[in-house]
Amino acid sequence: MAIVRPFCGVRPAKEVVAEVAALPYDVYNREEALAAVQGHPLSFLNIDRAETQFDASVDTYADCVYEKAKEMLNAQIADGTYVTDATPCFYVYRLIMDGRAQTGIVGCSSVDDYVNNVIKKHENTRADKEQDRIRHVDTCSAQTGPIFLAYRSNAQIAQITADVMKEEPLYDFTADDGISHTIWKIADPVLVARLSQAFESVPNTYIADGHHRAASAVKVGLKRRAENPGYTGSEEFNFFLSVLFPEDELMILPYNRVVADLNGRTKEEFLKALTDAGFTYEKSDVQVAPTKPMTFGMFLDETWYVLKAAPSMGSDDPVKGLDVSVLQDHLLDPILGIKDPRVDKRIDFIGGIRGLNELERRVHTDMTVAFSMYATTISQLFDVADAGLLMPPKSTWFEPKLRSGLLIHKI
Repeated sequence: MAIVRPFCGVRPAKEVVAEVAALPYDVYNREEALAAVQGHPLSFLNIDRAETQFDASVDTYADCVYEKAKEMLNAQIADGTYVTDATPCFYVYRLIMDGRAQTGIVGCSSVDDYVNNVIKKHENTRADKEQDRIRHVDTCSAQTGPIFLAYRSNAQIAQITADVMKEEPLYDFTADDGISHTIWKIADPVLVARLSQAFESVPNTYIADGHHRAASAVKVGLKRRAENPGYTGSEEFNFFLSVLFPEDELMILPYNRVVADLNGRTKEEFLKALTDAGFTYEKSDVQVAPTKPMTFGMFLDETWYVLKAAPSMGSDDPVKGLDVSVLQDHLLDPILGIKDPRVDKRIDFIGGIRGLNELERRVHTDMTVAFSMYATTISQLFDVADAGLLMPPKSTWFEPKLRSGLLIHKI
């Protein structure tokens, strides 16, 4: 059963919350991060990506970068930019994008649940990407970016959430990108206890987004256990910051593909290879956003096509049955020669939030063919994780993104 517990949130003063809230650290490269913080001294990105405080001669991963993050966070806590709740609380976090709301519970998940696979994963992590956040969390003694978890819907948690949302929110603002963020605080000890108990009836939670942040937080927790052999298990480093969403609140966007060339084939030879492999296609007068599995949009030579996979390409296997696997196993690999999409420079991946116009733009500039995907479903994500399997790279794109800096967990 899932262990989810309250915490004393470190959070922005109400009057500066919109200035503090920032997109996750990993959506930016260094140049983009530097541009994003210009004129925004309170943006949490200054702390999340503290290399922005140095000139380009300083390495992104230099010791002074992490020390600067710690210094800035502590200074802003001291000067009142951030306040700290006096008692352990849960928080309700609602995001609204394009009129669609998703609402989750902010709390702390258990390191032991992660180790014991009560918290299920569907992606591998890379040690080099983990190391940056390990150092950031450990140096700052704070988890600053929440891990996005999902769980199968639970009526008791839903009722508590609905009741809390009838009260006055702690924060309510709309970010520059038009996404609204509303947070309520659950401080009543009776309600806090009820919510903790409700999560105990949830058998598993699932990492939807943030595998590297989760792995990093866990490794810092295990490191601190080793440094404190008399630990009891109740210390804050045994838990990590999470936002937990019920499955029926979530929407996964497609993760589209663009490819640089046709692997030495002409357009006509490529289309014939599709037919020979069992695909069918027909031209479309409009952009194609697939509405059912085993169907793809294809943009080639200024023309959109509806591309359909043969039924025999489907599979009951949770991974092989994913549309991203069908495209990879039956088209990208055998026809276009892309054996390992993780390292092949001929392929790129475009998050669904960027739309189909971005696929056309890439084909007009540096690519030859684009494929629009039917989005992986949350049920498929659960099935893969439950089977102990891993999704192919770039299988899911979650929107809207959780903001960093709204709630911080000190360890």
